[in-house]
Parts: sequence; structure tokens; C-alpha cells
Amino acid sequence: MVRWAPGSRERLQAAALEAFVERGFESVTVAEIAASVGLTERTFFRYFPDKREVLFHGQETLEAAFVDGIRDAPADASTADVLRHALRAATEWWFPEERRAFARARSGIIAQDPALLERELAKMRNLSAALGTALEERGVSPVRARLAAETATTVFHVAFGQWIATDDEKSLADIIDALLGELGDVFGPRS
Repeated sequence: MVRWAPGSRERLQAAALEAFVERGFESVTVAEIAASVGLTERTFFRYFPDKREVLFHGQETLEAAFVDGIRDAPADASTADVLRHALRAATEWWFPEERRAFARARSGIIAQDPALLERELAKMRNLSAALGTALEERGVSPVRARLAAETATTVFHVAFGQWIATDDEKSLADIIDALLGELGDVFGPRS
């Protein structure tokens, strides 16, 4: 068996996703995933600590993309504009159209397994905390930073759900922009 073939991580992810969709997450073993792409179980564990991490690989990179978006926003930008910048920067880079089918399948698998769903929710909590910290580093007050971070995470979560539910031509970033507009309409001007 080939141990270090190029693209092994991606092949393992694709094989795992296909097997999870066909047979369910719990029914698939690491050995089956590795064997399906001509690799060993040991090679699988070089890339992923366990089979659930196949679905969560890259979480740190995604979080970093959001945080970098906050840090790279113009210094004089409002908190709302900083978040808009971060959301657009991260989603345009991380969620191009060609990832929609993968994201849809991944979400379906996670939705069917309570432990995976709990892990996904923890990922969202971690993202929100990282956004809040990055906003505070920009000088945003702790309360405003937390509100803004929680709001941005919710907008991302809702937009992501809409993006994977449809096959229209809207990008995830465009859906986020529309939802931010909706959010502004929900609160409207102060009275």
C-alpha cells in the first residue's frame, strides 16, 4: 500500500464523506476509509486523530481567516464594517462554489449524529470567542465585542444553512450581505 501519495488527506476526506453518506457515520471504520483509497489505517492517523476529525479538519484555518479579516479591516471602520469585512474575507476564501456539495453532505452527516452536532456547536462557540477577542484587540469594548461576535457567528451560521440548502448562484458572501441587511431591518433606527 502507498503510504505517502500526494493528496492523501483529501482522498481520505472524500472517501470518508462518501462512506458516511452511504452508510452513516457510526457504521464506517477508519480501516475501511483508509483501505478504500489504498492507504493504511496508520496513514489515516497521521492526518486525522480520529474519524470525526475528517469532518472538522481545517477548523483552525477557518477561524484564523475570520480573525485575520477583523485584523485586516481598515483602522477607522465601524464594528459592523469590521465584521462585514471579516465575514466576506473568510467566506470568499474558504467557501467557493465548488465546496458547496461537500459542505452540504458534511452538514447532513453532522445533523444526524448528536455527538457531531455537539462538536459543530462547540466550533461555533470557539469562532464567536475568537471574533470577540479580535474585536477587543481592536479596542472594541468587551460587551460590544461579545454582542458583535455572537451576532456575526449567528449570521454566518444562518447564511451557511441557506447556502447549502439551495443551488442558486448566490455566493455565501452575498447571502451574508443580504442577511446583514435583514438584521439592520430587524432593529431599524433607534426610537
